[in-house]
Amino acid sequence: MSVRDHVRSWAHRKATWPSRAVATVQNTIHEVRTGRRSPWDVAKTILATSGAIGMLLVLMFPVYWIATASLSQGSSLMSSNGIFADPATYNLDAYYWVILESKFTDALVNSLTVVFVTVTVSMSVIIPGAYALSRRQFVGREKILYFYVVFTQVGAGLSIATLIALYALFVNLGLADNLLILGLFYAAGAIPFNTWLLKTFMDNIPVSYEEAAMVDGASQWQAIREIILPLSKPGLAVVLIFTFLAGWNEFIIAQTLLGPDNYTLSVELYRLVTSGRYETPWTEFAAFAIVFAMPVAIVYFFAQRYVESGLSFGGMEG
Repeated sequence: MSVRDHVRSWAHRKATWPSRAVATVQNTIHEVRTGRRSPWDVAKTILATSGAIGMLLVLMFPVYWIATASLSQGSSLMSSNGIFADPATYNLDAYYWVILESKFTDALVNSLTVVFVTVTVSMSVIIPGAYALSRRQFVGREKILYFYVVFTQVGAGLSIATLIALYALFVNLGLADNLLILGLFYAAGAIPFNTWLLKTFMDNIPVSYEEAAMVDGASQWQAIREIILPLSKPGLAVVLIFTFLAGWNEFIIAQTLLGPDNYTLSVELYRLVTSGRYETPWTEFAAFAIVFAMPVAIVYFFAQRYVESGLSFGGMEG
């Protein structure tokens, strides 16, 4: 499905939502009247739906607050009339400042450099690694799988010690302020979990598909390229997003290892909060945060269908 078709499908679903909602209500009333559903079942559905909507509103409130703050006048997150500013005063001055006057462009280039290295190196290792662990039997396979599980589970508990050792090592080697090295480090951290995830997904692809292709004369590489990879699109989409987020959102290591000229967007956003001596420019901060989060939302929007099917098919739903 192309980007244009995806947007058109999304717009059609949103435009037809009222009519589909009315049809659902009418169908529910008909089922209750005919005895196919009891009133208690309908009540449980309504309660569960109301709870989910309430939870969604609670979770989305900070996003709405930041979005309205980015459009308000002044430098405060709250107006004198309450939490939200008067919509009549909304403007785009904060966004103009972010794009034209701040260091957003330089930080964006730095972030894209780190993300490019992270995604490229990660995917070049994850795909063949996941295929080998899923399809091949070799000496030490079980130990490697055990190592992957242990690394993904206990790695976070060693983060502080790892960070200290990493900083000392990189400083001694003269690599502390290098975007490429930072991208390699992110890739190294993203490879174990995502390899395990993609391997779990490939385990669900029948081996008979490859065998049938080879019987028809396909080589091993052709079977991987034409059978395994196309069937692995949902899993690949999940892994791609996870590796992208590993390089895009990370803050602590980037803030520790990078100098001011190589700050990524996450570090630049933090610097915006801490640079003011007397007050924090919260309006500009809100606009910066919205622009910073937008690529993640766009990537997930276009890959949502693959992500949802990949997580469920790979055994990660719930």
